[in-house]
Amino acid sequence: MTAQAPVGVLIIGGGQAALATAYFLRRTQLSFLLLDDQAQPGGAWQHGWDSLHLFSPATWSSIAGWQMPNPAPGYPHRDAVIDYLAQYEARYQLPIVRPVHVDSVTRDGELFVVQAGTQQWRCRALVSATGTWSKPFIPAYPGQAEFAGQQLHSAHYRNPQAFAGQRVLVVGGGNSGAQILAEVSKVAETLWITPEPPAFLPDEVDGRVLFERATERWKAQLEGRVIDQPVGGLGDIVMVEPVREARGRGVLVAERPFQRFTADGVEWADGRRVSVDAVIWCTGFRPALDHLQGLGVLEADGKVAVDGTRASKQPNLWLVGYGEWTGAASATLIGVTRTARSTVNEITAALQGDTDQ
Repeated sequence: MTAQAPVGVLIIGGGQAALATAYFLRRTQLSFLLLDDQAQPGGAWQHGWDSLHLFSPATWSSIAGWQMPNPAPGYPHRDAVIDYLAQYEARYQLPIVRPVHVDSVTRDGELFVVQAGTQQWRCRALVSATGTWSKPFIPAYPGQAEFAGQQLHSAHYRNPQAFAGQRVLVVGGGNSGAQILAEVSKVAETLWITPEPPAFLPDEVDGRVLFERATERWKAQLEGRVIDQPVGGLGDIVMVEPVREARGRGVLVAERPFQRFTADGVEWADGRRVSVDAVIWCTGFRPALDHLQGLGVLEADGKVAVDGTRASKQPNLWLVGYGEWTGAASATLIGVTRTARSTVNEITAALQGDTDQ
């Protein structure tokens, strides 16, 4: 077993949340290290589908310290985000070890013990920034195991070519569901299933507006206010060009959920059946927190009870970038800066007076 010298702060993750936290840590006197389970920079963006674009311009899609370059007008492509994150970690010479998949975290007195295969690290403070991509969620339906067609989560979807000429069920009413439906419907017959009628934002609303609304919610929470905001949150569908084009073709029509699978398709409660060749699940993700199981902090819903980003049951554990429960808009590029800054301020205060670690 290989044990490393203890560090002040260890960050588990290598995506935007981890990098933003590291940016603020490098401005302190604390030693820190990032452990990334990906082989290359870019975090979960490496696994987005081929045509994926942001729905904000580069100026509104940057993390702390350095704005994303904007070589072309419009919304940056997935590859531009990957390149930006790679340049970002090189620009700030962030200490990242990869690929390292953390198996477990335990406590040994005042230190956390982080185990990854035969390697081991110790730290006084721990930041979990593993995101959600590695834990896609697929709901359970009766007869699902008997369905003979293909089932694919959006986490593993790449492009529509594999579905050409098929009948495809797209399940999920968020942005991924709408965007994947839009391009698959060009080559296949599609049926869109959403739990509720999909919420379409006005055409002029993009990520900038959503971030401004999230900021207002955040300020209101700090001040103990309740604000009456316009409808539209980070889960509502942004009308990017492919989705507007699909609307023009009349394919953005959703049906309510079916009741069960059959061998060759799905069946509704009223007995109606439809045969389908494939199902693409755009049903979201769960926080990837299995590595924290040994700390006894995981709740029944798979999350960790937090005060801001600080774990309630393990005061020297912080969680950054998992969604609204770890800070308003914290799962977005621009939104994570706010929670990364406040998290590092808390870590510095907690470890104050012991900057040689």
